[in-house]
This record gives sequence, C-alpha cells and structure tokens, in this order.
Amino acid sequence: MGLFDILAGRRRLAKPAPDRLFAMSTAYVTFETELSITSRGVAGIVFQALATADFEQIAKDMVEVVEGTSSDAGTTVETRDDEYGYRWMLLRDPDFDDLVVGVNAVSGALEAGGYGERILCAVFAFADASGHPLYWIYNYKRGAFYPFVPAGDHGRDNERELRLKAQVGAELPLEPELERWFPLWGIPI
Repeated sequence: MGLFDILAGRRRLAKPAPDRLFAMSTAYVTFETELSITSRGVAGIVFQALATADFEQIAKDMVEVVEGTSSDAGTTVETRDDEYGYRWMLLRDPDFDDLVVGVNAVSGALEAGGYGERILCAVFAFADASGHPLYWIYNYKRGAFYPFVPAGDHGRDNERELRLKAQVGAELPLEPELERWFPLWGIPI
C-alpha cells in the first residue's frame, strides 16, 4: 500500500508508540553520569485546549489523578495558558521518574478522552554543569525527542544541540529530520 491508499482512507498512518516517552527515564542516567546534565525538577505537557465541558472535565480529572497518584511522591501540578493559545500542564517533582510517569498519565488521559491529536509535545527541563538551561522535547505526533538549547533572546545553540544528539546516540528515539527540531520560545519551566 502506498500514499494513495493512505489518502483514500484504506490504511491509517501508525501512531507513535506511547512507551517511547519512557526512554527518557533510562536516558536520564546517561545525562547525569556521563554528560553532567541534571533535571531541574520540572516537566510539562503542551496541548490545545478546547472550551467544551467535556474537555475541561478531562483536564480537571488529569490534575486530580496526577496529584492523587503522586501525593506520596510530592508531585505538584499547575496549568497555564500561553500567548499562542496552548495549555501547559506543569509537573514539579524532585524525582525524575515521577515526572515521566506524570506526563505519561496526562497524555494517556487526553488520548483516552479522544483528544490525543491535540497534544503538541512534552518538555523536560535540564541544566548543564554550568547551570545553563536546556530542554528535551518529545513530539507526540512524530514519536521522537530532540534537544533545544536556547541562547540569548530567541537564539539557539545549534552546535550544542547537535553535540547532544551525538552524545545521546541510541538512548532516545531521536527526530532524524533536523528541520523538525522546532524551538519553543517562552517555555514556562
């Protein structure tokens, strides 16, 4: 089957495997031990919110589930809308694995409610040994990660991003098309 079959609706494109997000937990060991990159204790999931009662109820339930299941772990949840109309659900926790599980729970709830196509990405905040911020972004539609290293006002350190790609290697499913490494300006984490 080819492109025409997909366009004609005879075959659907495969969705990214949700378990790819969990690769971040194993990659974090390499980040800490080999690259001196540490978590800043915060992650976020970004999605297009809808002004419907159903969607708002799912969003409210997501907050309650994450807070309820992570009350022992100490995860806190905050939501914030950005200037582009996207909603950020921010999770804070000193335990990195709890952040990954929390982001997965939020995306799972959106997908179960039929709103999976509204998810833009997940963002994990890190700092290098010098304290400079860097981010790993998981693009849900592509099922792949890529680094984002901001430099100054709306600039980015492309060299550092490519170095990170080379250093991480097979640890994460990486986005192979560099033109799809979209910057996220104004990340609230």
